[in-house]
Amino acid sequence: MNQAESTIKQVAQRPEILLGVSGGVAAYKAADLCSQLVQSGYGVTVVMTKSAEQFIGPTTFQALTGRPVYREMFSPQEHFIGEHIGLARRADLLVIAPATANVMGRLAHGLADDLLTTLALAVTCPVLLAPAMNNEMWSKPSVQRNVKQLTEDGIEFVGPGSGWLSCGNIGPGRMAEPNQILEAIQKRLCTSGQ
Repeated sequence: MNQAESTIKQVAQRPEILLGVSGGVAAYKAADLCSQLVQSGYGVTVVMTKSAEQFIGPTTFQALTGRPVYREMFSPQEHFIGEHIGLARRADLLVIAPATANVMGRLAHGLADDLLTTLALAVTCPVLLAPAMNNEMWSKPSVQRNVKQLTEDGIEFVGPGSGWLSCGNIGPGRMAEPNQILEAIQKRLCTSGQ
């Protein structure tokens, strides 16, 4: 087997991670997570919400992954049957980090009004959420109901942690650190046979 064939075989065998980035201050941590995933040998494709772009640009993720960043539902870059179908079919795991209260609420109720939430409904692979929000938001009964519903639906969580939040409060709602999310991803893929 020559070098090119070996590289193609390695790429074909590595797990494919879809990294969903939603609009919260913790989106900057998603770049670190993305870098760690790529360095660990995973194929990583990033899907961003419009709100996420208020915190971090797609160019960062394109540079880290060597792949396009997907943002639009109706402007296919690769899958003309729909990005939500094509990306879903190749995914071994969907990770949403940060997972905002908004995204979690939409997922808990089966709403799909952008590429990320539509993709979350279309995937057949496991889904892992890394919540990030203000501590008052995290403690709201509505958010906790959504967490309970998502857990019952088979969605897994890593975090949130407790600590200093960007709003100046100290409490729960802090997104898990990228190395903690990476560890949860590795554990999840190991148990699913990837």
